[in-house]
Amino acid sequence: MTLVLTDDQRMIRDEAARLLSERSSSEAVRKIVDSGAGTDAKLWSALSRELGWCSMAIPEEFGGLGLGATELVLLQEICGQWLACVPFWSTACVATPLLLAAASEEAKQRLLPAIAVGDLTIAVAWGALGEINPLAVCTVNAAKVDGGYSLHGHVSQVVDLPFADLVLVPALLDGVLSLFAVRRDAGLHIEPLTSMDATRPIGAARFDALELPPESRIDGDGLTSDAVEAALALAQLCFAAEQAGAARGVMDVTLAYVAERVQFGRAIASFQAIKHRCARLEVDIAEVRALIYGAAANFSADDAGELRLEASGARALASELLFRAAEEAIQLHGGVGFTWEYDPQLYFKRAQATTAILAQPEGHFCMIADALLGEASA
Repeated sequence: MTLVLTDDQRMIRDEAARLLSERSSSEAVRKIVDSGAGTDAKLWSALSRELGWCSMAIPEEFGGLGLGATELVLLQEICGQWLACVPFWSTACVATPLLLAAASEEAKQRLLPAIAVGDLTIAVAWGALGEINPLAVCTVNAAKVDGGYSLHGHVSQVVDLPFADLVLVPALLDGVLSLFAVRRDAGLHIEPLTSMDATRPIGAARFDALELPPESRIDGDGLTSDAVEAALALAQLCFAAEQAGAARGVMDVTLAYVAERVQFGRAIASFQAIKHRCARLEVDIAEVRALIYGAAANFSADDAGELRLEASGARALASELLFRAAEEAIQLHGGVGFTWEYDPQLYFKRAQATTAILAQPEGHFCMIADALLGEASA
């Protein structure tokens, strides 16, 4: 396997970095945070409509570019590096693979072209957002009614829900886990929540006998963990890329600061202890990125079990890496490290919030141990 990026992949990465360095600077992110919006609507329109980011991994037959996991990982990594306030992960890395894996052909023809041109922003209402398998718990029930379906239930945490046009909702229908597509204007009750990470909005969704037309059910033969295993693994892998990118971002902020801060007549970057701490983080970032890129380059839905292990390994290491990088940034900034005026606190909040989504590192390590060692890991 080669981890060398192609010319096209390097162009995608470099152009994404150039754009977000301008449009998602510290000042731009803080403006969104101060406004309470959580999402930069203008930036998202540019990425999804003008630049076609959401079309990357959509097959050409549905109006996409037909690219793969590596391109998604590269874009999500840059989003993490600049703390971009856009729902790219929810729409392109979670919802789109889920539709490709589980939706009927009619639903794919209807929804995927709209995603590709940036007309749909999508959130997924997992019942168990904090679990490796978010399908493990279903908190929404569906019933057949005259003319369609009725949804009842509540999902307490949905990433990017306040900005979504469409919500994908797993729900139990006659004992079978099914997938429904619910438009925001269909009467869905959305409650915005206060999140530790103000750069990513989150909300609760309540379904009070919400009546939907027949075409709202979009799964083919039911929604099972096995059927969407590769899609879930890709979502985990892209999230790991975001965390690795955020670690890179806070590291860059820290390196710039220690190069300028003078103590005892010298820049503190020249101190041996500072050099060692920064070098250790650089090595860890390179290690995690290599694992993520390797898994993306070797992505194959035909080997979903192996992909799931690699994605969980990447998530566990990336979660720990981002927390350590943000922690080191605060310490190396000294007394100002935790203040609002400096950026490490933004990355620290992202580290805390992302760790709790789709399982904490311990959960991933336990899953890997169980898969490899079975009962011996107990």
